Amino acid sequence: MTSQPAAATGRRFGASVSEGGVRFGVWSGSASRTWVSIFDAKGSREADRVELSRGDGGVFSGFISGLGEGTRYGFRADGDYAPERGLWFDPDKLLVDPYAIEIDRPFSYDSRLSGRPGEGSDTAPLVPKAIAIALPEPVSHQTPLFQTGRLVYELNVRAFTMLHPAVPKRKRGTLAALRHPAVIEHLQKLGVSAVELMPVTAWIDERHLPPLGLTNAWGYNPVTFMALDPRLAPGGLAELRETVAALRDAGIGTILDLVFNHTGESDVFGPTLSLRGLDARTYYRHREDGSLVNDTGTGNTIDCTQPVVQALILDTLRHFVLHAGVDGFRFDLATVLGRTADGFVPDARLLTAIGSDPVLADRIMIAEPWDIGPGGYQLGNFPKNFLEWNDRYRDDARRFWRGDTDTIGTLATRLAGSSDIFQRSGATQTRTVNFVAAHDGMTLADVTAYGRKHNEANGEDNRDGHGENFSWNNGAEGEAANKKVRVQRAGDIRALLTTLFMSRGTIMLTAGDEFGRTQKGNNNAYAQDNELTWLDWVGRDQALEGYAFALAAIRKAAPTLAETAFLTGNAVDGIPDVAWLDETGQPLGTQQWTDPRRRRLSMVLAGGTAGGGRLAVMVNGDRRGLSFSLPLRDEFRWKLLLPGEQKPGESHWIVAGRTVALAIEEVSGGTRGE
Repeated sequence: MTSQPAAATGRRFGASVSEGGVRFGVWSGSASRTWVSIFDAKGSREADRVELSRGDGGVFSGFISGLGEGTRYGFRADGDYAPERGLWFDPDKLLVDPYAIEIDRPFSYDSRLSGRPGEGSDTAPLVPKAIAIALPEPVSHQTPLFQTGRLVYELNVRAFTMLHPAVPKRKRGTLAALRHPAVIEHLQKLGVSAVELMPVTAWIDERHLPPLGLTNAWGYNPVTFMALDPRLAPGGLAELRETVAALRDAGIGTILDLVFNHTGESDVFGPTLSLRGLDARTYYRHREDGSLVNDTGTGNTIDCTQPVVQALILDTLRHFVLHAGVDGFRFDLATVLGRTADGFVPDARLLTAIGSDPVLADRIMIAEPWDIGPGGYQLGNFPKNFLEWNDRYRDDARRFWRGDTDTIGTLATRLAGSSDIFQRSGATQTRTVNFVAAHDGMTLADVTAYGRKHNEANGEDNRDGHGENFSWNNGAEGEAANKKVRVQRAGDIRALLTTLFMSRGTIMLTAGDEFGRTQKGNNNAYAQDNELTWLDWVGRDQALEGYAFALAAIRKAAPTLAETAFLTGNAVDGIPDVAWLDETGQPLGTQQWTDPRRRRLSMVLAGGTAGGGRLAVMVNGDRRGLSFSLPLRDEFRWKLLLPGEQKPGESHWIVAGRTVALAIEEVSGGTRGE
């Protein structure tokens, strides 16, 4: 085969299938030559190698006639090999197309992928081949189903479905499993507005895992950005598209968790798989001495100031919206997206481009607002079109229920939408994503059962993972035979869940926390693709699950909880949007707010029911049960929704220790005193 001048149609980069052949395009600002290698149908034998023509702006391209959909291919590039200058060219390294839509096998780490020129053989047998496909017609534009202020449900596709008894075994661990009626029913009972899928694009194991007999279970180590991992999506792009459509039909949106901050090519000892072999000096950030910047803790950092990188990220986002119909994205270590030579700026070119792009402008964007580089913690500083993971909410909620002193004020601030963080520069709406547990860290149940992390199974002598989890064990570390300890833990889990579901703004629940999943104290289970992380559907705590379903129903029926406007205490139609009361039903005074040992309050919100009734969230963080009272008003009466013991009268309850009780106002049908 020989390369012909590139056809004018198709994508600028990647493989564009047309009636007469396939056009290939790849970018490198430093390569002297590039080729496309064509492989047989099994991807095992290189059938041809065709040099691409250099065009303007570092674009290498060519049209090869006679090829069609299903062609297996990879790129090669030549030039200087000088890692100290960010140049890693080696034509013996087969490189996966950064714009690959599908690959023929998962990535697998092999030390030979890190060899220097002349040290080893061709890496083609070790590297997945990209598959040329004809993209489907774009999904018709639909407004995202996810609504700000509702519930995001974070899940790992494989762990969520591997042990689900209702899902056929052949589909477990795949995206298709999420379409099963039993899965959808569970999501609907929880009131899920959108599932947030932990990475489904192809990743590679970190090089230290294979010798330990471990594999990456989370996927936060990508190589390419668009190609789905064949283990999760054996049906390729079509499988994602069909799953998104099925969830949408059930009223559930889809958010993809994407990693644009680093790749699995890691540090200077890592494998050469794609971007490094094409132009590492451009794709990755380097210091003046030529060494790699490591703002991610993974060995490299994507350089989001580079136009070609910005184009790749924007094209990836558009691809998943147009061809899979997703509602939005969560960005891992998102501070990297806004990093410039002067540090993070919220109006960085890439962040601005995402917000103004006609395809992306109405999508849901969620930032994990930190990385580990200088000035990396940027909670509250992202553009207004971004929601942000609020780790302050997580820590403050845990500290309150752990029993720390001087926490009543911070708990109230978190319940109300964290105005101290998100009201900067005159903002009127919160952008918080409240959570008490996430994939990274202890599970919700483990927060109440372990006072310290237990990551021995990760093979790093328990050195990995966060040391401070704001957790407690209720008197025994780990599994407990003592009934009193188990009862206390069950109550604490319910208190944390109720706190989350009764908080203003968007909330996030990690899959399985609604029924007591445990990782036995492991707070960094990224390398545990086994029963430690797979959800135990058969042995789940169904009583706790039912409690979570009840919380979801209450939240859905209370419009005020989904609202994002900051609370002021000002009256609307004669009713304050919020009243902060003590257990006697009187407004909390300064002395009470500043009492470091106070652990009781009621948050009374207007708009608790569609009929105009209020919602009362009564928090008792003390060990002993206490009497709570709520103020009455004409034509309404209070109805207790969740735990509490009715006392004589219509607004008095005994709220058990370490419990959150809920009540709503209902129309009584008359005026009090009649």
